[in-house]
Amino acid sequence: MRPVHVSMFAAACLAALPASLAGQETADPEVAATLDALHEAASEADGDRYFALFAEEGVFYGTDATERWTVEEFKAYALPFFDQGRGWTYTPTERHVYISDDGSTAWFDERLENAGLGETRGTGVLVLRDGAWKLAQYNLTIPVPNSLAGELVSRIREVTSGEAEAEAP
Repeated sequence: MRPVHVSMFAAACLAALPASLAGQETADPEVAATLDALHEAASEADGDRYFALFAEEGVFYGTDATERWTVEEFKAYALPFFDQGRGWTYTPTERHVYISDDGSTAWFDERLENAGLGETRGTGVLVLRDGAWKLAQYNLTIPVPNSLAGELVSRIREVTSGEAEAEAP
């Protein structure tokens, strides 16, 4: 299989979307303000403001493969940290936003900088609810340079196979 350039893959995916979801890249200030508010609330450990930015059916994906949380599950995980004044700071360095033709859905990708993890990437979907953008999905990842991918995949397999063996009776 030959490597596929990411922008070619993204273009193919967008081309396959129904016309109502095709959208165009935009610098929509309301979507940007929602994402900026999310990062600011997390940095300030403001759980009420942070979780108010999610749609009720929202999902958060963390960097670990096991981290898929509904809003309620993510609250249970994160609020004890926020209550201790411990948040997390991700500073956007680049962002791309697309809005569906009907204006009810937005999707984005953003490069972020974090003191502990270095460069990360956030991707997600927002839905317009009662005139406000709400996160329906946020996915935080750590981009892996292609030159490290093989070694990293091998190490992950070692760890995850060890976890499976440890769980076996």
